[in-house]
Amino acid sequence: MISKGKVLLGVTLFITAIGIVVSISMFSKPHLDISNVDAQIVIDSNDLFKDYLTNETEANTKYLEQVIQVTGTIEDINIVKDKSIIALTSEDTFGSVLCHLDADKDHKIAQLQKGQSIQIKGVCTGFLMDVILVKSVIIN
Repeated sequence: MISKGKVLLGVTLFITAIGIVVSISMFSKPHLDISNVDAQIVIDSNDLFKDYLTNETEANTKYLEQVIQVTGTIEDINIVKDKSIIALTSEDTFGSVLCHLDADKDHKIAQLQKGQSIQIKGVCTGFLMDVILVKSVIIN
């Protein structure tokens, strides 16, 4: 008869092995270069923000984890710890579309200024007071 200790040890080792396999497969994925991926959705920053403000659940179904090309006006440009974030205006004064640029794709940021029209492509990760795009690249 197998003791409870051996069964518990076997289950623990099995769960640990599964965790290791899952971790390795998740972290060994190649980095997605958005500049080489076609946008699945092309939209204006006002419309994107309005969709999330109107019905976040429906907007998540439509936009979450999708590569989106957004056209908008630059409201603000922030560089924090070598990470660039461009805020695009929306019709709502308290919200915007925040585009987190890839560190190796932000070389154009010095040429940008507030009020300028811009197209940015990125992956939508949802809505936290603002619509968030990550891995973003500047189109023009």
